[in-house]
Amino acid sequence: MSAGVAARFDPRAILASMERSGATYMIIGGLARVLRGADEITTGVDICPIVTVPNLARLERALDELEARRVDGGDLVVSEQSLSDNNVLELTSPYGALKVVTAPAGVPRGFVALRAAATKENLGHGLQPYVASAGDLAAMAAALHRDQDVTRLPQLRRIMELEVDRGTIAPPTHARSQTPLVRRESSERTGRRRD
Repeated sequence: MSAGVAARFDPRAILASMERSGATYMIIGGLARVLRGADEITTGVDICPIVTVPNLARLERALDELEARRVDGGDLVVSEQSLSDNNVLELTSPYGALKVVTAPAGVPRGFVALRAAATKENLGHGLQPYVASAGDLAAMAAALHRDQDVTRLPQLRRIMELEVDRGTIAPPTHARSQTPLVRRESSERTGRRRD
C-alpha cells in the first residue's frame, strides 16, 4: 500500500477526532446525503467548518491527530488565508479521504448559511455533528453541474418531500397531550351543572 492511501474507510474515527478537538463543522457531500437517506456509497468525509481563527486552530489539531496529508503533497496549512485561497482542501488519512470545504458550490457563505436548515444527528458513540439539509445538499449538487451530481437530484428531491410529509403527520394518539380531552370533559361537566 502506498503512503497516504487509507487502509479502510472509518468515518466515525474522522468525526470523533473532530469532536475531541472541539471543532465546529457541518457534514456535507456524500456522507451527508447517506445520512439523509440517499442510496449511494461514499468513501470519504466532506466537512464545512466555521472559518474563524479559534475554530481553525481546533480543526488543525484534529487533522494532526488524524495524520491527514494533502492529496497533492503540498504543505498542510490551516488558516483563513490558505482556505480563502483554496476553498476545497483535499486530504487523505489512515481512516479515509477528507475534504475541508469552506465555500461549497451553491452555498458560498458556507457554514453560516448551511446552519439555518441543518440538524444535529446522533450517530452513536457520542457523535452528534451538524448535517446539511437535503435542500442544501440538492443546491450544492445542482451548482456543481457534474453528471454524477445531476443524477442525484431526483433522489434528494424525494428525500425533501418525505421530510416535509414527516413534519405534517400528526403524532400517534398515545403521544398526544391529554389537555384537550381534560378541557372537553370539564366543559361537559360545566354544561351539566347549568342544566
